[in-house]
Amino acid sequence: MSIRKSKIHRLAFLIYLWFLPFVDLVKLIKVWPRWIKYFHDWRRYRKLAGAEQFKLIDSHPRLHDQSTYTSIDNHYYYQDIWAFQKILDVKPTLHVDVGSLLEFVGYLSVVTKVTFIDIRLPAIKLPNLDIKFGDILNLPLADNSVNSLSCLHVAEHIGLGRYGDKLDPQGTQKACSELARVLAPGGRLYFSLPIGKPRVCFNAHRIHSTKQIFDYFFKLTSLELSAVTDDGKFIENIHPTVLDNSSYACGFFIFTKPI
Repeated sequence: MSIRKSKIHRLAFLIYLWFLPFVDLVKLIKVWPRWIKYFHDWRRYRKLAGAEQFKLIDSHPRLHDQSTYTSIDNHYYYQDIWAFQKILDVKPTLHVDVGSLLEFVGYLSVVTKVTFIDIRLPAIKLPNLDIKFGDILNLPLADNSVNSLSCLHVAEHIGLGRYGDKLDPQGTQKACSELARVLAPGGRLYFSLPIGKPRVCFNAHRIHSTKQIFDYFFKLTSLELSAVTDDGKFIENIHPTVLDNSSYACGFFIFTKPI
């Protein structure tokens, strides 16, 4: 792709993101032919033998679900499977998660007891899931107290105000320091966030280099780095330099604290 085309694509994406809070331009453009198909299918269905009677008040148009592929976020899809398998291999009696996806901690609670900590408390209940209010910059946990700890695709948001947290340019670094504080000697931290050329995409997230993350966790020992690359491929045990020129990859780290 030429530099000119790249700039045009970035500008188009920027315009899309700025209008997204008001209206999804892509869906707006696509919606009209889908409305036509919706009402065409409505008429055809009502004429089919055995079709149920239904009223307009019960209609529920879903106009954007017909596609030739299932859309997923490769970062979250691979990271949750990766972390779940790694934690299952160790079989901790208790696992603590800070702010990761609720689906992940819910599934994990089927195989071990889980304490989930976040500033936004979900209204859910599961037998093996304990939910606690807590700020990642001031975790309600003692020093060196957690043997199995995860924080997946969370730290890159800290300090940008996206989720109601305080603005802080060192938010990610402070979050890493706090995670390192509570990790027990010999324990394991499963950690992920966007990796590539460092930049801030305000107020969504930051992108960090692998060197920055290793520096933030300088008191810990790295056990593994895996990743989802820019083209969506999951690679286990990737070399950090492979990700240096990435735009928006995702690094999956395992750290331990020396005994």
